[in-house]
Amino acid sequence: MMLVCAQVVAALVGLILFLFYYHQRRCCRDPLLTNWPVLGMLPPLLTNLWQIHDYITQALQRQAGTGSFMGPWFTGMNYLITCDPMDVHHMMSKNFVNYVKGPEFREIFEAFGDGIFTVDSDTWKYHRALLHSLFKNKSFEKFLEKIVRNKVESCLLPLLDHVEREGIEVDFQDVFNRFNFDTICSTVLGSDPKCLALDFPEIASERAFNEAEEFIFYRHTVPQSFWKLQRWLEIGPEKKMAKACEVFDWFLHESIKSKREELSKNNGKEKENDDLLTCLMREEEGKDHVDDKFLRDTAFNLFVAGRDTLTSALAWFFWLVSRHPSVEAKILEEIKEEKEAKCQVYLHGALCEALRLYPPIPFERKQAIKADILPSGHEVDPRTAILLSLYAMGRSEEIWGKDCLEFKPERWISERGGIVHVPSYKFISFNAGPRTCLGKDLSFIQMKIMTTAILKNYHIQVVEEHPISPTLSIVLLMKYGLKVRVTKRE
Repeated sequence: MMLVCAQVVAALVGLILFLFYYHQRRCCRDPLLTNWPVLGMLPPLLTNLWQIHDYITQALQRQAGTGSFMGPWFTGMNYLITCDPMDVHHMMSKNFVNYVKGPEFREIFEAFGDGIFTVDSDTWKYHRALLHSLFKNKSFEKFLEKIVRNKVESCLLPLLDHVEREGIEVDFQDVFNRFNFDTICSTVLGSDPKCLALDFPEIASERAFNEAEEFIFYRHTVPQSFWKLQRWLEIGPEKKMAKACEVFDWFLHESIKSKREELSKNNGKEKENDDLLTCLMREEEGKDHVDDKFLRDTAFNLFVAGRDTLTSALAWFFWLVSRHPSVEAKILEEIKEEKEAKCQVYLHGALCEALRLYPPIPFERKQAIKADILPSGHEVDPRTAILLSLYAMGRSEEIWGKDCLEFKPERWISERGGIVHVPSYKFISFNAGPRTCLGKDLSFIQMKIMTTAILKNYHIQVVEEHPISPTLSIVLLMKYGLKVRVTKRE
């Protein structure tokens, strides 16, 4: 019996190898697009996983911007992938109601709960209207700006002074991670965990948040049945993600509990500079749906929106500026004129260039409700999973021209010296259509405050031969961080 089984297995292996060979000789002149029997396009994907975003960019360029990814048989890993601006405009704006996050998205991003990034239809509209009323309040903008400026003066600049005096290297990405975690905690929860300190303390909640995001990306790279089995058995990355979520959830629930007690003591009276969690509790007081889960999910989504995305943008910005001395010189010239943030046109252009080339969220996931035909001519069936490659869009010659790979802040400046407006379906770092990021203006304010303070006081030099590559995560961070040396400006 054992011998018969071995012979059957050997025959199957031989058949599969033959099919591979035959298929490759007949059909597969382009290794990037090889669709193997049984395994689909998974082999070239796994081979290029270390450079996944550049791999997808190259593959889409060879398919005029939109193409299919076929996963292994019976795994459900089939996607339509696009970086075509007209296809994006169609899905994100013109036929917005037909393209949703969908139940599969919510399963993959279950750590996000039922927050604004995962919900659809009326629930999404409610979340957006609620957050819009908070974000667009001028007093909140002043509150955020005050927190950021205080953090810069009390923590960031003293830390960089210390690094400069000691002549040591520092991981700038870690610095931004800690800075942004502190500011988002202060803004959302009203408390500062003091992650950014000279001794770089290890904060359990901050580490757990990082890990949760990394493991969510893992769910995009394996069949759904596989990661669900791991979750059920409590093994591998799923076990680690469950633990990370447990730690961060405890942190959020303790903050919610503390806020409820504080509001009770103050009889719900409004104070100057209330944090977002307090505002949410007061705004939604007496409504049935406003329980701890609602507050936890909203807070978690605000952390996603206001922490790692800014860290990513700042890390790639300083890396790019360090490689382009002429850009740094022009930014410094503008800073010396003591312009207000809204008048810093060249700095704004440099930040937009960094966001174009290295969008903090490198891909967006959608799902069709009804059958449709995209402007590119591709047919979309109901429940078709669609990936929008924001990374590939930033490297599209069709959108940005032959110099699309160059870091040129000038492309964002008009002949009259103003900021060039690019439609959101072409420059999609802040999403597009009805789901355009509510915190876009606030993000630019924070980035300009931080970059101005750093560049005005220090020259940043990336450590020679330090490896730079994106990490495999839902946020485009640097895998090995950004090691730099800091020199005080005269």
